[in-house]
Amino acid sequence: MGKIKRVVFLASGRGSNFTASVEYIRKKKLKSDLVALVTDNPEAKALGIAKSFGIPTKVIPYSSYPQKADYHKDLLGEVETYSPDLIVACGYMRILKPEFVRRFHNQIINVHPSLLPAFPGLDSQKQALDYGVKVAGCTVHFVEEGVDTGPIILQKAIAIAPEWNEKELSLAILAEEHKILPLAIQLFCEDKLKIKERKVEILK
Repeated sequence: MGKIKRVVFLASGRGSNFTASVEYIRKKKLKSDLVALVTDNPEAKALGIAKSFGIPTKVIPYSSYPQKADYHKDLLGEVETYSPDLIVACGYMRILKPEFVRRFHNQIINVHPSLLPAFPGLDSQKQALDYGVKVAGCTVHFVEEGVDTGPIILQKAIAIAPEWNEKELSLAILAEEHKILPLAIQLFCEDKLKIKERKVEILK
């Protein structure tokens, strides 16, 4: 086992994956230090959740920046102050800039509501239903400079019931996200992830 991992979360909204991850980390007593939640949204419900867990928060309001490049510069500067080993994007609705991704190479993970590489980007559940696929799911992956293109850590597939609408599919996928994102964090904190080219090996 390696050193205690310093973990920073990025979130923009309700914080359900953030909640699931923190509860799992504390239940399993992982070797981790949850140093901050950083959000672009002053109204994010994740802020209240973080405070209830005693996790420091930082708001960098995206809408307050006329020049969006300044937002991304400040985000990078803020996250650097925490010296993170792992950055977890859980419902963070901004695309991280190449300089951020390069600075934290293979240290950022994201959860996405599709079986990548299928249906990247926004509205993945709607994309899946519109396409007529029979199986959907979710993916936890390392973040690289492309959109939802990084090496895949874990995936979970679910069969789509014929009567499901977008909301029902979204909820079914979200329930699985709450399982695989915390597990991916555990694997990272326990030094059990090895990346070779674009494949992620899970070590015994």
